[in-house]
Amino acid sequence: MIVVRAEKRDLQKILDLQYLAYQSEARLFDNQDIPPLKQTLADVENEFQKGIILKALDEDKTIIGSVRAFCDNGTVYIGKLMVHPSKQGQGIGTKLLLEMEKQYPNQRYELFTSTRSEKNITLYQKLGYKIYDEKQVTEELRFVYMEKV
Repeated sequence: MIVVRAEKRDLQKILDLQYLAYQSEARLFDNQDIPPLKQTLADVENEFQKGIILKALDEDKTIIGSVRAFCDNGTVYIGKLMVHPSKQGQGIGTKLLLEMEKQYPNQRYELFTSTRSEKNITLYQKLGYKIYDEKQVTEELRFVYMEKV
């Protein structure tokens, strides 16, 4: 498995993976109406122009994971870390996140996830991220914000 920068031609495949990978998040809330499942190709193209999108490729050059980030005022905002459901638990998410940090060395890194996403929180904490804030988004949804400095 290798991690490299995504190219514009990869964006539809990454969006398709996103729709698949975020089904587990939707199930946590019994709600398909979550932002990652409503994002369009144009949205992903805008993120591509604004920052960096990495992709993880298996031995067949199939995209099995991805992560996005952009830097603003000394903080790298990391989002949409995803791994194909059949490939989770194999260190791909860890490799993607660490590789993204290498793209923006010596910065403050910030990400967020749902408080119900215990696997995500555990992964981020294992990699040195610490919770610094929580926000109620809706009655059901609460985000935890994490940073690594």
